[in-house]
Amino acid sequence: MQYNLSHIERELKKRLPYENKWFQKQNNHWDNATKFIYKIDAWNDLLTEIKSARLQNNFDEEPFFYYAVNRWYNFWSAMATEQIFTSMPGFAPNPKPLEDHYDFRWLGERFDLKTSVFPKRYLEGSEDRYAFAKANKRHLISWFYQHQSAGQRHHLNNRIFLVCHAKDGSHYKLKAEIEKIRPIIQNYCTTKTPANTIKFELEAGKETLADIIWIEG
Repeated sequence: MQYNLSHIERELKKRLPYENKWFQKQNNHWDNATKFIYKIDAWNDLLTEIKSARLQNNFDEEPFFYYAVNRWYNFWSAMATEQIFTSMPGFAPNPKPLEDHYDFRWLGERFDLKTSVFPKRYLEGSEDRYAFAKANKRHLISWFYQHQSAGQRHHLNNRIFLVCHAKDGSHYKLKAEIEKIRPIIQNYCTTKTPANTIKFELEAGKETLADIIWIEG
């Protein structure tokens, strides 16, 4: 399915006036109650469905609202950025994403795509955390695999990280900047190959390929 990226960007930005917070740690019960986020790409339709699901499940209003809108925001940002990758030569989408743990093939290699805000806990207390991370991608990638490879999609497979960093600390807002992200990804895809990524041995005898694309604002 091809998405209208301009539409997705407009709808994602309707979430930005609200606070960036979570009340509830992610769990299967709340995930099941918010499965509608995968089928709704319009903000107003989302609000209607959130209210209906909240009343049906007797959830507290504010925690359920933020749980749903955060999942929706992350999902549709990911769908948009994934489409940018798979529109490029040498990339192909996974035809069975629910069965296989990868998002696309890049020159035949399977890769997962992970969009992340620059993590608060990375080198916590250090003054030049971001400068260090940019100069030492391997170190941050190792940190991501250690801290983000849990849950239903637990694996240590090849991965491309889109890392969002805003000078004012509002890193999450950059996930909505699809038209800003598009040329950054396109430039990466035309200048890199899997052979140029960073190689890890995260599991004995298995090579993992990974890289970071920086999204800055």
